[in-house]
Amino acid sequence: MGAPEPRPRPAVESAEPEVRIGLAVGARSATIGGTGDLVVTDPSGARLGAIPAGEQWRVVPAGGGVALQPPGRVTPATGEVVALIAADPAELVRLNGRPYRGTVEIARDTGGLTVVNRVPLESYLPGVVSAEMGRRGPAEFEALKAQAIASRTYALRNLNRRAALGFDLHAGVADQVYAGSAAETSEGVEAVRQTRGLVLTHGGAPIDAFYYSTCGGRTADGVEAFRAAARPYLRSFADVDENGQAYCRISPRYHWREEWSGDALRTTLRRTLPVATGVAPGRAAEVRDVWVAERTASGRVGRLGITLSADHVMVEGAAVRRVLRPSSGDLLRSAAFTLTSTRTGREITRLVAEGSGAGHGVGFCQWGAVGRSRAGQGVQQILAAYYPGAALQRLY
Repeated sequence: MGAPEPRPRPAVESAEPEVRIGLAVGARSATIGGTGDLVVTDPSGARLGAIPAGEQWRVVPAGGGVALQPPGRVTPATGEVVALIAADPAELVRLNGRPYRGTVEIARDTGGLTVVNRVPLESYLPGVVSAEMGRRGPAEFEALKAQAIASRTYALRNLNRRAALGFDLHAGVADQVYAGSAAETSEGVEAVRQTRGLVLTHGGAPIDAFYYSTCGGRTADGVEAFRAAARPYLRSFADVDENGQAYCRISPRYHWREEWSGDALRTTLRRTLPVATGVAPGRAAEVRDVWVAERTASGRVGRLGITLSADHVMVEGAAVRRVLRPSSGDLLRSAAFTLTSTRTGREITRLVAEGSGAGHGVGFCQWGAVGRSRAGQGVQQILAAYYPGAALQRLY
């Protein structure tokens, strides 16, 4: 018998929150315009001026504040922060040519400019769901609804997470991918509309709604990727159908293979080991062996052993994917892999990793949800599988 499906609890008195999304940190400049006229204000709301529709103004650091540069002119610094708001709520703000709903704020930081999009949560989510899941057909709509609920929950759980930087969430994979209104799909917008205000809770609070691309057939316990994530609703399980087939087998990332020559491996480890383990770059001049020292309960690599010229180095947990990077420089797709090495003399001359899945494996498997939706499962059944024991609650 599967986990009981979460049923929506009655709404409690709560207003839709606003979220602050960090679009850029340390930017050297930005271009601003609008689909209509833009009003420029200071943080108090006092009007500083306007940017006419169709014009593109440049924003640059200036002293302790920022300066707006109209075409052909330069204006003095306006202060520490400027806010840009569409005069007509139906219009959009364009940052570097990309349209966004809500307000864009630009502030001086130590490296240049911090750019923040302040937007109501329900207006933010279509840009997340559409960017995270891409175009989806009617048979996959329940997966989109599940993603909308997971993304809403993640945002609420992590409000103020990046407060030291002046916003709540990054617009990239460090939090949730958010590409503004240009990325919105009609089905993504509809998935958000149909799930408005719905979040997953445990003990009365939003859960840690972790998600990722592809589990490879088995999800991971929370602590396998996040040391503090010992949660009853983040459990490893075989994500397979009645025939033992992985729901996410349709993913283009279900199986993968990476290969390093001896020179490429040494170059990679000289770059990654110092950051992850504090090992001096010179110690990776000779790599004699790389092996799986320990696997987690879900079968992922929990400890990676590396034999250098004089000693061994152990890489643990999430650092495994950061150390054993492919030639692209990206993280290794997942920690679910096996290794095969070839040696000439004492050194490795070829290392091959063959793996399955993409991402940390904790919580919601996006491609698994698509597979479940295609199999006829509804949003509640999908969420009950990936977050067992979590309650579905309507906050507003």
